Amino acid sequence: MSVLFKSEKFFALDHQGYISKTYQNVVITPEQFKSYALTGSIFSISNNITSVLKPGNPRKRKKDSSIINQETFSVQTMFEKFLQLITTDVIEHFKHRYKLVDTTFVRNIAKNYFESTIFDHANISGGNDSNLPIKCKINDEFFLIPQNSRFLCGDVKDCCKKLDGSKYDIVIADPPWWNKYIRRLKAANSKLSYSMMYNEDIASIPVKNLFADNCLVAVWCTNSPSNITALKEMIFPNWGVEYVTTWYWLKVTRDLKPLCVFNTGCKKQPYERIILGKVGNVNIPEESLIVSVPSALHSHKPPLLDILSSYVPGNPQTLELFARYLLPNTTSVGYEPLKWQHISLYEDLDENKKESNLN
Repeated sequence: MSVLFKSEKFFALDHQGYISKTYQNVVITPEQFKSYALTGSIFSISNNITSVLKPGNPRKRKKDSSIINQETFSVQTMFEKFLQLITTDVIEHFKHRYKLVDTTFVRNIAKNYFESTIFDHANISGGNDSNLPIKCKINDEFFLIPQNSRFLCGDVKDCCKKLDGSKYDIVIADPPWWNKYIRRLKAANSKLSYSMMYNEDIASIPVKNLFADNCLVAVWCTNSPSNITALKEMIFPNWGVEYVTTWYWLKVTRDLKPLCVFNTGCKKQPYERIILGKVGNVNIPEESLIVSVPSALHSHKPPLLDILSSYVPGNPQTLELFARYLLPNTTSVGYEPLKWQHISLYEDLDENKKESNLN
């Protein structure tokens, strides 16, 4: 389980701990097992800011800024309530689980990992039907594949067509929205970025036939008002999805401070949004805040399944679109579902124990 704390409207997630638990007893050979964890420094971003609301530029995008200001105050208020409810053991867990490392150092590591894990896996598919994670070789590179998972590499539209006939109770998507950061990254090195998509292209993804009669749909969306509007008014309607509510993921440091200040205007915020919709009859809470220490790896979102599955009865079948890493009990599609599965990102816990005992 990734959930450390849960109340009616609040969740605290342990992303790093979830990955470590997932890759215990990885099958190397029928007789050999190892345990792995993501390199600790990936979750060691620090920041010496104070959580105050900073003024934005009132001369730009006044209408959009007003909407964002209201939302930002709401998220900040929710976080203050969260801090009043959080238990001491969870606070201590964050402090001891996540190390304190210089932010610049961590970002350099993340950049190196991003550049070293560029793979061309187009049209490759596979999976792991067993109840244990495995280490396997794909195109001369080693990857960790979680239990009961499946992946299809390639264009999401083509992958969805290949899945036609399958039905999913939970669908999660993290589309490559147009944004300035990706444009800058692509301008610097075209190999370091996936292709961004226009809202109309996202709306045309043939995912409608993959929804179960009662399906929960969760889409990660940028803070861009135009993308938010497009998702609610064009993409969801084209998919046959009814908009329900918006949740927020707040990124915090190990001492439970926002990763950056809450800003007014159209500036960078310490949170991202998850826009939720439904097909059929699914009961989703109107308002929720998810709090976790973020990964330094680009687009490495925290796992939502332990939260979302509680709103879908039975043993839900899950589909993730535009996946960058694999999750147990999930079908993952996109150009890079194996990206953050590469063995270079993981520490061999058994070897670490041996070295520790020798010292």
